[in-house]
Amino acid sequence: MGGTMPARITTEGVRMRRRLTLGALGVVTALTLTGCGSNPAGVDGNLTDDWAAIGEPTVFVPQPGTCHPTVTRVEGTVHSYHVVDCAQLHSAETTHVGTFVGEDAERVTPPPSGSPSRHTAWRECDSRTTERLGGEWRAARLNLSLVLPSPQAWTGGARWFRCEVSETYKLDTDLIPVPRTGSLKGILGKKSDLQHGCFNPKLAGDIIQEMVKVPCTTPHHSEFVGIYTAPDTSFEMLNQNSELLHAGCRSVVASYVQVPDDRRLIYRTGTITYPPTRISWDSGNRGVRCFLWLEKRTVTRTLKGTGSNGLPVTTG
Repeated sequence: MGGTMPARITTEGVRMRRRLTLGALGVVTALTLTGCGSNPAGVDGNLTDDWAAIGEPTVFVPQPGTCHPTVTRVEGTVHSYHVVDCAQLHSAETTHVGTFVGEDAERVTPPPSGSPSRHTAWRECDSRTTERLGGEWRAARLNLSLVLPSPQAWTGGARWFRCEVSETYKLDTDLIPVPRTGSLKGILGKKSDLQHGCFNPKLAGDIIQEMVKVPCTTPHHSEFVGIYTAPDTSFEMLNQNSELLHAGCRSVVASYVQVPDDRRLIYRTGTITYPPTRISWDSGNRGVRCFLWLEKRTVTRTLKGTGSNGLPVTTG
């Protein structure tokens, strides 16, 4: 029974439109006939010159410095775009909004995952986010996403890209956002609980199950030392060459602790590496989080700048 209702409504609608059309024609005819006489004050008798011009259609562009109740991973639409006051509970913050230009803007579809165009946008997101937050965002419990317009929005003229940062629960779950209050602007320019420090890893063989953060004044085996920028290769090649990442992170350890970056460094410390996720890597992120690893001893202080006294050669 219900399936026949739309047809009846449609039919009545057609009849009503016909009646309205005939009525409208009657009014226009009456006006035309009476237009031969004198016009009232302020009326020139021309019915076509007083309509306001139709403006150019506008394309939705997100705004930087805004906060949002949910995290957008890859594609953004006007329908999924919701802004809340940063003082209220939210899960994401837009740190920067950029624009695709030149050949990138002339594409008929958004730049695909892994393309040089996305990598260029990512680098802009990376630098602008670090600038807004006051420090390296990868050195903290934060995740950065590059958001592009949906294919439909791109067809409609959207050429923006959005940089969206979110707080995470811990190092091992950097894709799970933590709802927070307050903007992240400038938060890494001072001491913050978000920043990585010292850890006691939970291991299963040589696999890290969890990095448990502890105060650096308590016994610990590991410490965050900085970021190694990996070469621009495929994600598959990255996974097949773990020694490349460890070698890169050893150099970061040497700089952090201030010990020689030589062949004896492997007798001072091990390393733990946290490369980007596949999505982040394909977007353009090449930053690997690096940690020193003391397998057979613990320390109760940060090893930053302690030199050979803090990280002595133990064998060889």
